[in-house]
Amino acid sequence: MTGKRDYYEILGVGREAPLDEIKKAYRKLAMEYHPDRNPGNKEAEEKFKEAAEAYAILSDADKRPNYDQFGHAGMGGAGGGGFQFDPNQFADFQDIFGSFFGGGIFSDLFGMGGGRRRGGGERGADLQYSLRLDFKDAVFGIDAKELEIPRQDTCESCKGSGCASGTSPQSCPQCRGQGQVAMRQGFLQMYVTCPRCEGRGQYIPSPCGTCKGNGRMHRRTKVKFKIPAGIDRGQRLRLEGEGEAGRSGGSAGDLYIVFDIENDPIYERDGFDLHRKLEVPWPLLVLGGDYPVETLYGDEKIRLSAGTPADKIVKVQNAGIPRLRATGRGDLYLHLRVAVPQKLSNEQEELVRSLHATMAPNGHKSKTEDGFLAKVFGTEKNKKKKK
Repeated sequence: MTGKRDYYEILGVGREAPLDEIKKAYRKLAMEYHPDRNPGNKEAEEKFKEAAEAYAILSDADKRPNYDQFGHAGMGGAGGGGFQFDPNQFADFQDIFGSFFGGGIFSDLFGMGGGRRRGGGERGADLQYSLRLDFKDAVFGIDAKELEIPRQDTCESCKGSGCASGTSPQSCPQCRGQGQVAMRQGFLQMYVTCPRCEGRGQYIPSPCGTCKGNGRMHRRTKVKFKIPAGIDRGQRLRLEGEGEAGRSGGSAGDLYIVFDIENDPIYERDGFDLHRKLEVPWPLLVLGGDYPVETLYGDEKIRLSAGTPADKIVKVQNAGIPRLRATGRGDLYLHLRVAVPQKLSNEQEELVRSLHATMAPNGHKSKTEDGFLAKVFGTEKNKKKKK
């Protein structure tokens, strides 16, 4: 017997507990027994270590079955110096441990070794640019769009090193090139960014006269890119490496173009579909026939059957917006409206009156109908002229 407590017992979960339940139980114990909350309390320190060890085993898909079968004997001396924790297992608990990860608390409590990451190149910042597009430019795309972007670019004089000609960066004497320095609070050891080199692990003894040692210069740079057909309002286009230049050899950030699309006086967009109102002569709705329609891709003809309702919606396939990352286009939906003429010739007016008379029930013309005709065809004005 090892005298060690069962890992499931430590966390207070059953042997069939899923990973989410194990995480929840460990989080509760880690918060309760965290050394910062229990300074100088050896019992809390031991319980904190015990819970961390139990979680490290039960959260590991390979180690947990081995523990279930052989118990502590199958762990190769877990907790006794022979077992090494992987800090990545605790990445979900950074709100508890903060800057302890990568050394610090686990190095002190479990003897993992405290080698710290060297300060390396710093990646440049990502940038965002809002671009307003004409409606048709968004529909058809633009093969070569050029923008002038203000950003930090690599200094041409020192090629980004920040050093004067003939000199080079030196290892930081305060952190000895590690980029971090240790701070101890009681039995805990934390690592923080070196204040002298700001985490780079190096300092510049002779700064470049152009960029003053920064390695970068602010300038406006022209960027060319392609806008895909069918882009919509609020969508983003990522231009890799077109953000700000990195420092100390770090990679450049990315540039994100966010699109704002102008409204169109004719078309209304709905995803990849388009909608528009279309006025059609009343006789065509009654008799049926073909009617020409102008679309974004040229003229089309729609066929209307006799007796088409005035509020019918007609679909023109493949006359909408090009589908991003796919083939084909959306559809165009035509919302029909009756085209009422504002002025008729005498002959046309007589024909309409004759037609109306044949369609009125029992040849009777109501006051409402008479008023409607007078408003549409201007007969009220004609009556006044006769008087």
